[in-house]
Amino acid sequence: MDKVSVDFENCYGIRKLVAEFDFVTKGNVHAIYAPNGVMKTSFANTFRDLSVGNKSVDRIWTDRETKRVIVDESGGELAPESVFVIEPYKPDYCSARISTLLVNEELRLRYEELHRGIDEKADALVLKIRSFVGKRDGIKEMFSLSITHDQNDFFRALAKVRTEVEQEPDSPLGDVIYSHVFNPKVEAVLNDPVVRASIVTYIEKYDELVSQSTFFRKGVFTHNNAADIAKSLNTNGFFKADHSVYLRIGGEKREVSSLQELEGAIQEEKDRILTDDELKTAFEDIDKKLIKNAELKKFRQCIEENQILLTELENLERLKRKLWVAYLIRTKDEYISLLETYKEGKGQISLIVAEAKNETTRWSEVIKIFNERFSVPFEVRMSNQEDVILKSDAPSVCFDFLEDPEDKDSTVKQIEESSLLDVLSSGEKRALYILNIIFEVEGRRVDRQRSLFVVDDIADSFDYKNKYAIVEYLKEIAMDDEFRMLVLTHNFDFFRTITKRLHIQNRLSATKDKNEIILEAGFYREPFQRWRSQLQSSRPILIASIPFVRNLAEFSGDKGAFNQLTSLLHFKSDTDDFLIRDLETLIKEILKDQEQLLLSDPDTRVKELIYCVAEELIVTGSERPGLEDKIVLSIAIRLKAEEYMLGKINDQEFWERITKNQTITLIERFKLDFPTERSSIQLVEQVNLMTPENIHLNSFMYEPIIDLSATHLKKLYGDISALQN
Repeated sequence: MDKVSVDFENCYGIRKLVAEFDFVTKGNVHAIYAPNGVMKTSFANTFRDLSVGNKSVDRIWTDRETKRVIVDESGGELAPESVFVIEPYKPDYCSARISTLLVNEELRLRYEELHRGIDEKADALVLKIRSFVGKRDGIKEMFSLSITHDQNDFFRALAKVRTEVEQEPDSPLGDVIYSHVFNPKVEAVLNDPVVRASIVTYIEKYDELVSQSTFFRKGVFTHNNAADIAKSLNTNGFFKADHSVYLRIGGEKREVSSLQELEGAIQEEKDRILTDDELKTAFEDIDKKLIKNAELKKFRQCIEENQILLTELENLERLKRKLWVAYLIRTKDEYISLLETYKEGKGQISLIVAEAKNETTRWSEVIKIFNERFSVPFEVRMSNQEDVILKSDAPSVCFDFLEDPEDKDSTVKQIEESSLLDVLSSGEKRALYILNIIFEVEGRRVDRQRSLFVVDDIADSFDYKNKYAIVEYLKEIAMDDEFRMLVLTHNFDFFRTITKRLHIQNRLSATKDKNEIILEAGFYREPFQRWRSQLQSSRPILIASIPFVRNLAEFSGDKGAFNQLTSLLHFKSDTDDFLIRDLETLIKEILKDQEQLLLSDPDTRVKELIYCVAEELIVTGSERPGLEDKIVLSIAIRLKAEEYMLGKINDQEFWERITKNQTITLIERFKLDFPTERSSIQLVEQVNLMTPENIHLNSFMYEPIIDLSATHLKKLYGDISALQN
């Protein structure tokens, strides 16, 4: 991207613009001064279209054919991703490159390797549990929510039930499908007051029957315990070794010497309890509610197959835990293996997370740039740096609002960005926008993305401190060989500042010439340096220097010279008598390096010289006159207008009493004396609008007169001359 050529036609009001920007010969930056309404925003919009893949149009003259050519030195169109348009302000803009600045590949790889081993074990466990749950997805979240009430706390949930899983025996609840019990339709029925009353009745009756049993004891020896003992004895070959056990059944001891006898005795006592008439009635009350749809029918079947489940329905949260424990008991090998792997990796992961929290990244550098350079009542930080680095999470930017922005140790309150925007001034909001611009630029720097930045009045509406911070950052962009910049502005003070601070040689000015935009090279930065060397050789420069020399006389306390030079900017009683030799004398006195100044035609009146040069500019002047030409026309216009009004008012005493603001004072009197001369009033008011403070220029302020249309000045001069004649 050593050169960029553009050829636009009918793009957002640009009828035609052809230009080439050479980034090799004179540096990476071109600065373009474009007065409001000439081309700046249209130019930026056209480049933005390329960057986002949109067609360019003319929004007013929609029937005109649009042409947009933006190519590099090879003739190929610029890649959309290589162009970034920086707008003056875009409140909703958020750079997508923030995460790029937080990358630490070595940390992330270590973190991912540890988690890979843990995740593989977790997946193996979940795969085993899936058949118990009756669902394929969301198992980790369901389990975590049941145990810790936090769906994202899977490993803590596993650790909380370890004692139960390791110490409790297998439970018939492991046969219950979780989703058959815990789904919206079933839970709605279980929370029905009538059903809950029936469940309470069932449980009370069941407890009563168990308490009357000579075989089972509630809380000590239940049918679950009995089944576990039977299974354990059989597994360990107890009966095969000709051993036997004694059971108390019906108040009598009975010897049991086989598994079949033991299981039969247990089932006999279970049947005695579960076939009780009152218990069956309570179950039927519940059963009536469970035939309405498929989900409830599955639950009904689940109860029929595991009727002991009814005794657990009074406390659903406790039942959830019991079910999960039952499932983990049946997948104990995978469960223990996962916990041990997690325990081994947890310490290392903690160290990596701590390292990520303390990691100094390019993101930190961006924040440092912003916090140190820009004047805003808040500081920026990130609350989840470790998750962004290690897990690729979206960055969460926090804002610490300072009670006293000048004191970094003052009271701090953390607020959300949405709330922050409600309390910031427009300038501070723009500064926040700049933060995202810096993210984007630095992200491109990290990626080594060759880029053309089209900067559209980025410093507009900023105070001077933040404006200079932006200038310094633009300077850093300009120093990167991967970057190119086109900086557009309508603010001449900003234009002058960046060209000086960035040492920009490619200085251009945009003017509208009939139906075409012209970009002219060599636009001046400091006109007064050039003027000082040409006071003798250029009559327009000599005249244009009068306001500047007058200001120097004022600043130096030379009241006499100030008053004399004022007579060349306002029509005073001595204006007609002021000769070129008088002007030469004053210039030599005020500008100490002009002792050798020798002006031609010393006996000519300065007023005549001003009018003569103005006439020449009207007839033979450039289509795009310089600053000095516009100043000459402005001075001539005001002198003619005041001379005309004084002639009409014809009040010498009134005139001599005017000591300041002469133009507006004369206009007010003219309107009072000649209220019916509307066209003349309109014309002199136009003079006041276009020429007053602009003429009193100094080295710090001459942008307004640069922005003045030369065509309008020429027309106004002609109209005032005709009025005077």
